[in-house]
Amino acid sequence: MVTANDRIIGIVPRARFFEWISRPYGVELYLKRPIRVLLETMIQDLNNRLDVDAYPIRCLLLGETSSIDQAVEIALQRPAFLAYEPIVVAGADRQWRLLDMYVLLLAQSQLFKLAKDAADAANKAKSEFLASMSHELRTPLNAILGFTQVMRRDAELSAAHQQHLNIINRAGEHLLDLIGDVLDMSKIESGRTTLNETDFDLYRLLNGLHEMLQLKAAAAGLKLIFECESDVPQYVRIDGGKLRQVLTNLLGNAIKFTPSGSVTLRVSSVIRHSSLETHPFPRTNDRGQMTLSFEVEDTGAGIAPEEMNRLFEPFRQTETGRNSGQGTGLGLAISQSFVRLMGGDIRVTSTQGKGTTFAFDLEAKPVCAPSVPAPPQTRKAIALASERPECRILVADDRPESRLVLVELLTSLGFSVREAQNGREAVELWSSYSPHLILMDMRMPVMDGFEATQRIKSQLKGQATAIIALTASAFDNERQAILASGCDDFMNKPFREDVLLDKIARHLGVSYIYEDPSGASPQETLCKQCETQNPANPGADDRSLSDYLSQMPPDWIADLHQAALKCRDDEILQLVKMIPESYSELAKCLADWAENFLFDRILELTQSEMQAEPTLEKHNAIASL
Repeated sequence: MVTANDRIIGIVPRARFFEWISRPYGVELYLKRPIRVLLETMIQDLNNRLDVDAYPIRCLLLGETSSIDQAVEIALQRPAFLAYEPIVVAGADRQWRLLDMYVLLLAQSQLFKLAKDAADAANKAKSEFLASMSHELRTPLNAILGFTQVMRRDAELSAAHQQHLNIINRAGEHLLDLIGDVLDMSKIESGRTTLNETDFDLYRLLNGLHEMLQLKAAAAGLKLIFECESDVPQYVRIDGGKLRQVLTNLLGNAIKFTPSGSVTLRVSSVIRHSSLETHPFPRTNDRGQMTLSFEVEDTGAGIAPEEMNRLFEPFRQTETGRNSGQGTGLGLAISQSFVRLMGGDIRVTSTQGKGTTFAFDLEAKPVCAPSVPAPPQTRKAIALASERPECRILVADDRPESRLVLVELLTSLGFSVREAQNGREAVELWSSYSPHLILMDMRMPVMDGFEATQRIKSQLKGQATAIIALTASAFDNERQAILASGCDDFMNKPFREDVLLDKIARHLGVSYIYEDPSGASPQETLCKQCETQNPANPGADDRSLSDYLSQMPPDWIADLHQAALKCRDDEILQLVKMIPESYSELAKCLADWAENFLFDRILELTQSEMQAEPTLEKHNAIASL
């Protein structure tokens, strides 16, 4: 109920009001007479009957400045700004009138629906655009970074050429990081960023960051200081990937914008029990909720007070950042979003001329060391390790440069490689060439990788073929679709050589000879690796032993595993007698391990075999069906 100048007088419950005014017309309404016949009579009668004192009205007492928008805001519990046309029910001579709030709310809900539909359409269009841009940008980067990895394998390159390749590789990696920042910001805005908590080695992260940033800090004439309190646990359950990116962003910014002095990272922890008692973290207790505290302090120019409120806005840089001409203005925005997703919040204190400190706290749970995976080895493979049946790989990609990178890399190691430029060719070559593994690009003309994978995996022969998808997409939904189509694994473009070779080894059971920094020949390198890996039996290679062991009956392998678990050397020696003479290397090694009580080595060998993917021999057996 409002006055002539739209000042609110009060609110009348809609249902009760219509019930009250319709009472004199109950018979007509019951007979379902047209409302038009009653309308004029009802309004005239209402003018005579309606009185402020004649019906209970809940007064709002909003003062002289009250408005209809305020009434809508009270009804919706949120601000509302609407264009509306009042519906006059009472006579104008009474200087007040009734507005049907339901009509206003209905109009607002329709406006919100239109706005939501428009926003959803815009987000979908942006996601499709970014997915396309991710593919278009990452694909040429795949060729650039891929060929630098292939060329760096050439031992005859001069030191100057190696340095040039390193520069190209670093520039490509930097461009890839910038693309990743934009995609991360898009995921955050669309709500697609999720936590991925795993058991994580915090010390390994800190050591890796220090090693990675030390040269950059030294080049800028800065001291890089890491201070980690003794009560900080080594192993925690947390989203390690996001924590690494946050610390990399904060430390990188500090180094970038600090002209002299130092950059310091401090890490500390406390543990909070259900009793709310707080005390330093005890290493043996893995049941309490632990808080990790991180601080990044620099001795730079500081941040102006007027810039503090806009510090975490996307694409916003401070004056120091703008003067440096570096970065995208996304690092802090992404870091704050990641920290908030993990349950924390970045705090900033800064004094101009003295420096800035970024700090945040994260909840984490300590875990035991065995649950944390070991770091991957980064040795350079130079050839397949041992003589074995021809290992056939099919590379399916519509980009000639992408195929060429993979073909040159894999053939240099001893693989037999064929090429397909679309999904249809891939299916035809798979039928005639019978590859053991396919590297499948998912976006190709004629037939894409999804359909090609489904056709191959739908046949019995295809079940024995490992398919690793190559994708330039950074979105999780496409990765899920890749695995759902039947692919056994996937890799991002641009690919890393060590990751690619590790996946091939895992799916095919192959092994490699690795480069010896001393410059020894491949044969000498292999012998030296064997001696290092098997001190109890010089000349035996764990990976070769796996090849021999894979040929033994599954029941025999299970019995060997159980005997090692029980530390029964006598049972192991009895099982060794059952090994064929052609596998004498395996027999001698197992006997040596048993006699020297190296049961853990036997368990490592049997465990890897019991969990391994089908080897080439098993593939050939299935493919021959």
